[in-house]
Amino acid sequence: MKKNMSTLDRIVRLVLVAAMVTLYLTNVVSGTVGIILIVASVILAFTSTVSFCPLYAIFGVSTCPVEQKGS
Repeated sequence: MKKNMSTLDRIVRLVLVAAMVTLYLTNVVSGTVGIILIVASVILAFTSTVSFCPLYAIFGVSTCPVEQKGS
């Protein structure tokens, strides 16, 4: 997998994850919406960790500033 996410993109996603988990744990959001938020948080955290977003790949988007060779 080629990286297609910049550091800023990863940080923004992780901040969103922290906010969504906080909303869920403080019971501001619960029920079905809360579960959807947690699932979205897991996906955002995973894509931030591996620096690869499948949706970016589908649409041909890359926020990674360095073009990688090989791989």
